[in-house]
Amino acid sequence: MDYDLAIIGAGWAGFNAAIRAKELGLKVALIERGQIGGTCLNHGCIPTKTLIQSAKVYALTKKTKQFGVDINSHQINFVEVQSRKDRIVQQLLRGMESMTGGIDFINTGANFLSADTLMAGAKEIKAKFILIASGSKPIELNNIKFDGKKIISSDEILNLKEIPNSLLIIGGGVIGCEFAGLFSTLGSRVTIIEKMGQLIPNEDKEVAKKIEVIFKKRGIIVKTNTDASGQNLSDYDLVLLCIGRAPNFEGLGLDKIGIKLEKSKIFVDEYLKTSIPNIYAAGDCTSQIMLAHFAAYQGVIAASNISACNSPKKADNLNIPNCIFTDPEIASVGLNEELAKNKNIDIMINKFDFLGSAMARILDENEGFIKIISNKKTEELLGASIIGPRATELIGILTLAVSSRIKISQIRDTIFAHPTLSEGISEALRRNYAV
Repeated sequence: MDYDLAIIGAGWAGFNAAIRAKELGLKVALIERGQIGGTCLNHGCIPTKTLIQSAKVYALTKKTKQFGVDINSHQINFVEVQSRKDRIVQQLLRGMESMTGGIDFINTGANFLSADTLMAGAKEIKAKFILIASGSKPIELNNIKFDGKKIISSDEILNLKEIPNSLLIIGGGVIGCEFAGLFSTLGSRVTIIEKMGQLIPNEDKEVAKKIEVIFKKRGIIVKTNTDASGQNLSDYDLVLLCIGRAPNFEGLGLDKIGIKLEKSKIFVDEYLKTSIPNIYAAGDCTSQIMLAHFAAYQGVIAASNISACNSPKKADNLNIPNCIFTDPEIASVGLNEELAKNKNIDIMINKFDFLGSAMARILDENEGFIKIISNKKTEELLGASIIGPRATELIGILTLAVSSRIKISQIRDTIFAHPTLSEGISEALRRNYAV
């Protein structure tokens, strides 16, 4: 069957590309061997955050007396927690499926026969353009392999039947820190190890230190500068190996058609075109930034460029918010202090501690701070890091500010509602210290 565009993978990149291509009038085939939504919906963002919210509610029940509310028991029903997660995933899955009207969804794997032909199950698919959006997969260590029982990935930990008594987490990045907080709250004895000198190595050092202090205060054992090879895995009921993810294009037959790879990822130019003119790639398989919202952005850009290939748009917006759903939450955008200093920029740092926020005290979530980096000469916002309540929502304001190259005076003079957490942003910009 002939199509204008065939898309391999129905995760955030492929799904959003398909919707955009349909809107632009293209005849689209969306090929997915698993379920629509890819890793994010089925094995990542959505189920993880659903479990984290249940843990947060459970933690809240333990301090209800502080709010003047007396309840009799503080018990967790882990079976119902998992059932709620599954219901939410299914609800969102059905919602995404309802949006695919007018798109041919082919629920099978695919591989290349030529640059314009795919074999999808028993069907031969011909398309003018092909978009590879095949996602990523968890990485193993040479000496520590997934066995699906004792040593598991972030996919498998989402479907546990019971809470482990002890849990070793190898990898102190975003995934490791989210699961450390989650299972510690649920009652597991958690140890988290990280090879680098700080948790969440790419985040602001102050933020990383703050979450480490909070974790330790809550009984989580944190070991940085620690190699996994020195750990006795038999000391733990369960081991979560989460040292990162790698592009997943196994079985697609990219070597048959000569698609260029670079450092084990699919090479794309600034318009998301591969080394073959009619084939594009988007999302985790390009390994630029492995975030669902960035994958969606790339997918939309790729579909638009395929539709209007004579006037393509660059996928060059790198003001991408990074959100970590620990408790407290962490979020960042643009440059942090270390990156700005490495670029030899004369910066100003503005900070606000949530201890000074009325709403944070009302919520009884006053640990953390807002930290904003700006160019000292131009007053232009360069980046921000937040650790604290609703950080993942607050970062949206600062993402818009950084993307729009807004000056600190423009935000400082904006009236924020009181009492809210967001007013901490304007408060931060009234306080600064030079670096």
